[in-house]
Parts: sequence; C-alpha cells; structure tokens
Amino acid sequence: MTLLKKKNRFVLLSYIILTLVAIAIIVPFWILFAASFTDESWAVNHGFSLIPGKWSTLAYQYVLSRWETFGKAYLITICVTVCGVILCLVVTAPCAYMLSKKDLFGRRVISFLLIFTMLFNGGMIASYVNYTQIFHLKNSYLAYIIPNLVTSAYTIMLVRSYFQSSIPDELYESARIDGASEFGCFIRIAIPLAKPILATIALMQGIAYWNDWQNGTYYISDYGKWGIMNVLNSINNSASYLSTLTTQSEGVPTTTMRLAIAVIGILPLICIYPLFQKYFVKGITMGAIKG
Repeated sequence: MTLLKKKNRFVLLSYIILTLVAIAIIVPFWILFAASFTDESWAVNHGFSLIPGKWSTLAYQYVLSRWETFGKAYLITICVTVCGVILCLVVTAPCAYMLSKKDLFGRRVISFLLIFTMLFNGGMIASYVNYTQIFHLKNSYLAYIIPNLVTSAYTIMLVRSYFQSSIPDELYESARIDGASEFGCFIRIAIPLAKPILATIALMQGIAYWNDWQNGTYYISDYGKWGIMNVLNSINNSASYLSTLTTQSEGVPTTTMRLAIAVIGILPLICIYPLFQKYFVKGITMGAIKG
C-alpha cells in the first residue's frame, strides 16, 4: 500500500512538472500570436499580453499587401525544405544501409571519416570559399540545400544504427534465398521497416531547412532569392531592408509586422509536427546510437 502511494505521488508529481513545462512552452507562442493581432501603438506603449489590448489586423493586412515579396520568400522556403528533405533521405538511406553491412570493405574507415566530419570542419571561411569559388553557389538556390546536405553525417550514423539494431539479418537472408538482390533487399525490406527513423530524419531536416537563415545570409545577396526566415531576420535587424518594402515608412506596423511574419513562418511546422510525432519518438528510441 505504501509502495502504491509512493507510485501515485510520483505520477502526480510527473504530471505537475510536465504541465508546467507545457505551459512554459505554450505561453510564449500564445503571446506571439496575440501580439501579432495587437495595435502597433498600443503594443509599443503598453507591451505585449496574453490578450490583445487593442485588436488590430493591420500587420497581417500589410504582409498580405506585400505578398509579392513575402509570398515569394514563403514559396522559396517551402521548395527548399521539400527538396532538401527529399535529397537528404535519398543520400542518407543508401549510405546508412551500406554501412550497416559488416562485410563491407573499408566500413570502419568510412565510418571514421563520417564521425570525423561530425566533430571537425574547415570553418566558415573555408566553407565560404568552397561554396562560392569552387562550387559557384553564390546567389544560387542550391546554396540553401547543399551546405546542409553535406553535413548529414549524423543522420547517416543514426539510420545505420537503426538498420543494425532493429532489422534482423534473417530477413535479408530469407529474401536472398528467394532470389532478391541487394537492391531488392534495400527497397523491399529495409526501407519499409525503416519508416519510423526516416520520418524522424525528415522531420529533423525539415525543421533545419525551414529555420535556416544563415546560408541565405552568407551566400545570397539578391533580396529576391531570400527565404522567409531571411526576410524576417532582415526586418528585425536592418532598417534599410525595411525601406525597400515600402516607399512610405510612416504608419508601417514594424513591430507587429515582425510578429505576424513569425506567426506565418511557424504555422507549417506547428501543423506538420503532430503528424510525425509518433514516428519521431519511436525513431529516436529505436535508432539511438548505442555505446
């Protein structure tokens, strides 16, 4: 009975802690959402609150009126995210499957090189020179994709661990007895059984591509090729960029407009994440790299 009471107390304490953590996470998002619907002058004078002190949709009206700028940036971010995730999965899955085979020649050397690139890199200057002068990615949409793609060693090791620990070799042997080739084993056995970890990788990389503003800042100097995060970052930090969006800065809701763009920017992630949540938890648990 005493043990049962202790267990119930622990469960109650766990729920209380999780509730507080959830509140701490949700409240900032709600304040962001409420503030984006607050009148500019009221927000500047009184600050932000959980409920808009003076309701206004001027910020969203302004964003929609400049949709040729914001809409294009939004579309660029969507295309980059989709293409980046697809390319990452196309590169990650075959490499991970190959490295999961113990009889692969040079397996340890390749794994060491991948781990080495996870720990060390040439630095920002070397990367900039490579991408701009060797690969000529300056002002190219590929500059959003390639830098993140070549740093996907972690995802390869994660999926490799999943293949090794979660898919028994007997399945491959049975398929080979039935006449399946190595490619057939990969397509018909490995990929279907690896859906949880692949969905996890897709979610992780999708968030990374969606929130990426650094590559656009480094390699894209053409405002017309910026993604939504680069636009938001420039509005927050550069008055000169804001002046390019309008010929009349007076009356522009700069503060609430930033919040409105931020809300529009995070909505896809909020909508998509619940769909991948079960795969995310299962994939991380089953595909965790074991010591």
